Amino acid sequence: MIIIPARLESTRLPKKVLCDLGGMPMIVRTAKNAQRVDEVVVACDDEEIMQVCKSYNITSVLTAKSHSSGTDRCAEAANILGLRSDDIVINLQADEPFIETYILEVLAQLTKTSNAFLNTLARVISSDNIADSNLVKVVVDAHKHALYFSRLGVPYARDGVDMEIVETYPYLGHLGLYGFKKQCLDEFCALPQSPLEQIEKLEQLRALYHGKTIALEIVETKSMGIDTPEDLCEAQKYLTT
Repeated sequence: MIIIPARLESTRLPKKVLCDLGGMPMIVRTAKNAQRVDEVVVACDDEEIMQVCKSYNITSVLTAKSHSSGTDRCAEAANILGLRSDDIVINLQADEPFIETYILEVLAQLTKTSNAFLNTLARVISSDNIADSNLVKVVVDAHKHALYFSRLGVPYARDGVDMEIVETYPYLGHLGLYGFKKQCLDEFCALPQSPLEQIEKLEQLRALYHGKTIALEIVETKSMGIDTPEDLCEAQKYLTT
């Protein structure tokens, strides 16, 4: 099952999930795209989002406004829906309306076969994107397990990003979606928030801080997350090209 956490209020782009994208609210476009892969439920924090989903025949559930992360919201929704402990839950961000369906399939397969606590995806990024704090970077080990996520450009290339080794160990940008088995999702939400999570505002750091393993696959994608008014303009342009 794909659960899309949807919070009405957002700092950088007000009511982001309801912004119009080609005549359709963002949350609806994201959900309809994901429905091509699996059953989709939107985990809302506000009746306004629920009414929009209802008008497009998209299943939704109402969750608490107090959740500190999208994953916490997904966990409440999974419990409301009565999912079993071994069910696969894909947490897809509401601001990913253009994510390719094969990427959701890759993540679902990784989650089924991996022994990791949490599963996610990354893509190779260009040197022009390293300094963008809206783009989360991830460092992985030899087994494609996450070592750290940061809004900064990690690893820091002391001798410059044109070093030869950067060609074989490129910078990776994190894609904002996660795969859990339901029992791990519940365990994640029972963990105390970590200082790293609060500093970077990255919920996945909670798992690393508490010694949990995060497995990654590296994929190719042209998708774009939408966090700012500038991103929204780019997304609207994308729909018309």
